[in-house]
Amino acid sequence: MNTEPIFQAISPAPSPVHPAALSAPHGIDVAWARHQSEVREAQKLRFDVFATEMGARLPHTVPGHDVDLFDDFCEHLLVRDKASRQVIGTYRVLTPAQAKRVGSTYSDTEFDLTRLRGVRERMVELGRSCVHRDHRHGGVIMALWGALAGFMVRNQLDTMIGCASIPMQHEGVHGMVGGGHAAASIWRQVKDQHLAPIDFHVRPRLPLPVDRLNSTLAVQPPALIKGYLRLGAKVMGPPAWDPDFNAADLPMLMRLSDLPARYRKHFLGA
Repeated sequence: MNTEPIFQAISPAPSPVHPAALSAPHGIDVAWARHQSEVREAQKLRFDVFATEMGARLPHTVPGHDVDLFDDFCEHLLVRDKASRQVIGTYRVLTPAQAKRVGSTYSDTEFDLTRLRGVRERMVELGRSCVHRDHRHGGVIMALWGALAGFMVRNQLDTMIGCASIPMQHEGVHGMVGGGHAAASIWRQVKDQHLAPIDFHVRPRLPLPVDRLNSTLAVQPPALIKGYLRLGAKVMGPPAWDPDFNAADLPMLMRLSDLPARYRKHFLGA
């Protein structure tokens, strides 16, 4: 997906639509968590994806769940399968007001975000995005993004950041060395076409050593990163190495003003 508390609170505090199930494709519901038990469902899905599937080393705060100190300060967006009521997709959203309360964003722990100080009061952090392995189709992601866009507009926010992960086993290339080559190759591809303006460049605190890795592999970015780029997202700098999640993390920036017209109409209407 923690430094200086330089955020400004928003008044009234940003609020997702409660308790509504938001507009979603057939077969799924999307809504914001209202109770701790619903947050626990999201945390269990995160554990299943990040720890069981990807091999992340997670704290054992709640067995079988991915829990960290930011969760209590975030809004949690859930996608459920209508038939089984199982949570099959999730995002967590840290607002400017809540980031001020906790003291930072998660991204601050991985990157020096000094150059973002001018947008912090309008910036949310998206994190812990994951979808159940049996439901990785466009409908779940589009439902999540539609709810996020509505949240941004309602609360007069315009900038989203987050850490987009490239697993070390991406496209069958395994281990720190092999997976590092894949991540370095993806970084080379995206920086040529999708690098953010210099005013938004950030620096990794624990850089992936891209200069010592093979960046010429013909690998595709993970589907979520490709989706972000289609939405007009930019990469703010080279990847950080996250040993706990066994991944390289790219710092991503998405502004509503950069949404292509067709996505603007789809998510925001006229």
